[in-house]
Amino acid sequence: MRSSNRNWITLGAAASLLASCGSEQAAAPPAPRPAPPVTAPAVVDEPVKIGEPYSVGGKTYVPADPVNYDEVGYASWYGEEAIGKPTANGEDFVPSAISGAHKTLPLPSYVEVTALGSGRTILVRLNDRGPFSDDKIIDLSRGAAEQLGITGDGAAAVRVRRVNPPEQEKALLRAHHRAPERIETPPPLLKVLRGRLAQVPVSPPAQVQTARPVVQAIPVASSSSRRGASFDTPAPPTPKPVPKTATPTKPVSGGYVVQVAALSSQSRAEALARQIGAHAVAAGPVWRVRYGPYPSQAAAQAGVKTAAAKGFANVRVMANDAR
Repeated sequence: MRSSNRNWITLGAAASLLASCGSEQAAAPPAPRPAPPVTAPAVVDEPVKIGEPYSVGGKTYVPADPVNYDEVGYASWYGEEAIGKPTANGEDFVPSAISGAHKTLPLPSYVEVTALGSGRTILVRLNDRGPFSDDKIIDLSRGAAEQLGITGDGAAAVRVRRVNPPEQEKALLRAHHRAPERIETPPPLLKVLRGRLAQVPVSPPAQVQTARPVVQAIPVASSSSRRGASFDTPAPPTPKPVPKTATPTKPVSGGYVVQVAALSSQSRAEALARQIGAHAVAAGPVWRVRYGPYPSQAAAQAGVKTAAAKGFANVRVMANDAR
């Protein structure tokens, strides 16, 4: 009898355990978490726009699609003065993005830009037209100029080479981030490129354009063939000369200034100066945007902080050469 009772007890415990397991298996699994929404890129690369010939300042430019574009020349840059204005392919201009303007390459295009002074090379996405000056081959955004290290110069010697980078790097630039910098150009190649630069004619100061024309973008139908895309741009009117009125500036006496930018355009320099509370000073064909003057380098740190608060990093404290 004891043996029989023990068996019944054992069988009962096993039945309870099986019932418990069945209950756990029957329980509903936890609901899956919703997938995070996919954020669309800020801008897209299609359709690529080439366009018809257009005229600015009495000169005609013919857009083209050269695969092996590789030129040396000079670069200028533009920034906050163009906020709120559309680029030539219809995108909003973002000063901190790594973008640029070119007279004839398709929009968008990707180019490697090398500073011939330092050998530093960065990847830039072209989405605008310009610069409309014979001695300049590219106009960089402030973000691109900062990454390349040329914000302190009125015009920097550069090499511009068209490339087809990996999609991951294109996505970074479309999202207004920086792509990884390239390996610095070796000295022997820099020597060759500087030799090519010596053959590039430089426009005299009288031919430097004083205003940046706006090239109007017209939407086009999508096309899977980049060569089939069109970019119809009517020739904008010839910009009127900017009257050289006196710009309110601070007294020029003082030992040091903080230079934010050096631009070839008087109107752009004055617009930037008004926006950030600085002043524009003419220096030959270049207009310099500055804070100051200050009696000492220590006092000039106030200008450095003001520039940083306005979004300008790595500004220069320099001796005041204004007269």
